[in-house]
Amino acid sequence: MADTEDDDYQNRIKEGDYVVLQRGCIYKAVQIQPKTKVIFEKQWIFLDNSVGNLYNTTFEILAGGNLQPKEDEDTESPADTKVTGADNRNIIDDGKSQTLTRDDIEILKEKNLKPTEIIQQLIEHSSTFNNKTEYAQDKYIEKKKKKYENAVTILKPTCRILAMMYHGREPGKICHLRYDTLAQMLTLGNIHAGSKILVFETCAGLVMGAIMERMGGYGSVIQMYPGGAPVRAGVESFGFPAQYGDMLHEFPICHVNALLAGTLNTTVKEPAVEQKELSTAAEEKQNQPRAEPQEGSPEEQSMEADQHQEKTDLENRKESKAQEKKAKLREKRKKLAAAAALLEGRNADGLVIASRFHPCPVLLGLLKFLSPSRPFVVYSQFKEPLIECYTKLREQGGTVNLRLTDTWLRHYQVMPDRTRPQLQMSGGGGYLLSGTTVAMDRSKPAGSCKAEEPAPKRQKLEETEG
Repeated sequence: MADTEDDDYQNRIKEGDYVVLQRGCIYKAVQIQPKTKVIFEKQWIFLDNSVGNLYNTTFEILAGGNLQPKEDEDTESPADTKVTGADNRNIIDDGKSQTLTRDDIEILKEKNLKPTEIIQQLIEHSSTFNNKTEYAQDKYIEKKKKKYENAVTILKPTCRILAMMYHGREPGKICHLRYDTLAQMLTLGNIHAGSKILVFETCAGLVMGAIMERMGGYGSVIQMYPGGAPVRAGVESFGFPAQYGDMLHEFPICHVNALLAGTLNTTVKEPAVEQKELSTAAEEKQNQPRAEPQEGSPEEQSMEADQHQEKTDLENRKESKAQEKKAKLREKRKKLAAAAALLEGRNADGLVIASRFHPCPVLLGLLKFLSPSRPFVVYSQFKEPLIECYTKLREQGGTVNLRLTDTWLRHYQVMPDRTRPQLQMSGGGGYLLSGTTVAMDRSKPAGSCKAEEPAPKRQKLEETEG
């Protein structure tokens, strides 16, 4: 009984949750905040009334942007009650089949008619609707529903939904990574709970969030990031619980060579050094010449007091900012030391790379942190960088089962008594390079292979001549 209540609580929309708004094939990730306007498809809406409802609920947008759960309408489709034609060969698209004008439709909207009633009016005033086939009529109705229905569905964020959202709205932010390619990356990388995964990605945190979702909060994820700080906009959109943050670590990619060489300094600045700097600054402040008090009018004295107060406040603000900066630096050093401690063991369970940078130097450097018999997967929008990685790995050894693949996805449209692929599809989902690490046997000297070879024929000739 308690488990049922917990599941029901998890499946309900709560204030502060990250959700995904859906209308047709359009998605947008937002956070539920009270009395906050959200722009979705050029329309202002408030999400306050959605709190307490179940996910996947469709809401009707009322006047003023408020939401109301949409009631299930048990109505027959007009295509079932109208006469249908045999084919569409005699239908001419000249724009004269619809007798309702734009002004007439606006008048219907002002009368607060429901979308289904407006669609019914469009059907009744269409001179070619009855001559269309059943499938063409359904297609016409669906098209009008998308245009006139004022509704939005609130979904719970998942890896698939967020990948479709980014790929549909801003594919350049995720290096044109398609959701089926992301699924293959999670499978080829053997992502599971309790593992230690290295991630280098510049896909707005989408790959990172997908890995954390698959691991379920158990294990360790070490994000190797370029620049000054990691980008985790996609991770925030997942709305993970607070305990998921304990599994996430970060390490700058520019310090990898220093960590491999053993020269990385992760120690925090000693307090004695900071105290010495503060004492030096205090001595300099005391040595400054003090202005002698001068007599003047009360107005001048008040002005001097105000200036002195402003100067004191400015110094206090500067000192507080300096303290905050030192605290942030100390915290950053602690995170760097924690991530370095995890990497020094060189026993990671997997490596995932999806970046706009050239993957070859990153892959060759990060493979050294993996244990033997561990998988790795590299994504690139183009195959040429992965071909170079494939060649380098074959030359240096230490990996087996290297595979360079591309993904191909096409949706099919199922209709009565016939099925065909949709006319439009994604041009490409990128390329994947996957493989498995192995331990290289370096115990034998370089000349041992030559010693085991049979003696050359030249020695025989020298013996016969003697």
